[in-house]
Amino acid sequence: MLRRIKDILTMRIGPGADPERIAERRQLAAAALLIAVARADYVLDPREEAAMHAALARTFALSQQDIDELMALAEQEQNEASSDHPFTRLINEEFSDAAKSELIADMWRVAHADGNLHKYEEHLIRKIAVLIYVPHSEFIRTKLQAAAALAPGAA
Repeated sequence: MLRRIKDILTMRIGPGADPERIAERRQLAAAALLIAVARADYVLDPREEAAMHAALARTFALSQQDIDELMALAEQEQNEASSDHPFTRLINEEFSDAAKSELIADMWRVAHADGNLHKYEEHLIRKIAVLIYVPHSEFIRTKLQAAAALAPGAA
């Protein structure tokens, strides 16, 4: 597994990345943006971490070990990135409209996971939605859907 991590680290998200690594690049970009949302309020809650893990497992059908490795890589990418542009650029190149919308929904789930939607989390999700060309109506729909899922009595 350590070799795989090193291979992925050499791949990076930037220009010239190996086209054979599209799936890993997609996963890494999505995980990095989820981490950015979780960090936006300056408090990383274990419920937000659980929401990120659930989103990655659901979206990419990854094992727990793969998710742990992906999260470690994404965290390193987030720490080294000067902006979210490389991630959003890759999302625009590689995600369908439906996949972009689902990513925004996952971001809302992460932001709501701790029971407190912070204004910085909302701002970041709004900014990313604009950068990846998710229509405002879809941005609002996914926001309301995530909030409703956490409402008392929601199944």
